[in-house]
Amino acid sequence: MNIKQYIKRLFKYLKDGDPQINLNIAKVTCGHILEGKNVLITGGGRGLGYAIAKKCVSEGAQVIITGRNEQTLKSAAESLGNRCKYVVWDIEDLSRMDSFFCEVNECIKNGYINVLINNAGISNHETSYEVVTKESWDAQFDINLKGVYFLTQRYIQYLQEMNGKSANIVMISSERGLAGDTLPYGLTKAAINSFVQGLSKHYISRGIRINAVAPGVTASDMTGVNEKSNLYHSDSINYRYFIADEVAEVVSFLISDASNCISGEVIACDQGNYLSRNWRV
Repeated sequence: MNIKQYIKRLFKYLKDGDPQINLNIAKVTCGHILEGKNVLITGGGRGLGYAIAKKCVSEGAQVIITGRNEQTLKSAAESLGNRCKYVVWDIEDLSRMDSFFCEVNECIKNGYINVLINNAGISNHETSYEVVTKESWDAQFDINLKGVYFLTQRYIQYLQEMNGKSANIVMISSERGLAGDTLPYGLTKAAINSFVQGLSKHYISRGIRINAVAPGVTASDMTGVNEKSNLYHSDSINYRYFIADEVAEVVSFLISDASNCISGEVIACDQGNYLSRNWRV
């Protein structure tokens, strides 16, 4: 933040006090728009992954959530009811990919996995380019990009094994991937955006739609923002944080048949904040 922005914010605070953001989520009421879908969600035990799982279950899908922590997954699955199962798997453990898909298949009652949501990801929140370490770089690239890349590859192979079934893939990107960046998290998300466009071009003819959502700063354990607290966010052009449930609504639309004409798109879920490119890198 430069001195001009700081002074402007200070005067605004002195004049108006601490703004309060009250949020009502608008939801599309369509009934069971995901009936018949078998949805695999990485990092589905908490945060945005859990919100997406909850939305999918409410719309009639069968859901399989994955992650590293069995207790987190078990608690999430129990809270979501009998339409949700879980498989413990670390997306960094590429050696277990085949056995992972075998375990996932055992969770399916009917059909095949026709939706993959690549949600698992981390951010180490480095304060500047100068403090980035090799270890931090590797950790974020291994989970946010390498794991997603090879899981998606294996999933497309799986679809071929299912006699070329149609499918839907959604990547969870970030507004950080929509502008220039110097930090590993933003760079991984920029690569994901390119990956979405490249994959879509190659696989839409096989009936595989591939899209991404790019949320703004969303209340979660990763960001340290509590969705039950004041959602005012002074560094955003719309002055608020987002919550996982509203992003889940967009994901639900993208994996529904209502969006069949959409592929290769990265949909920003930040009310255009990325257009300002006002974050520090």
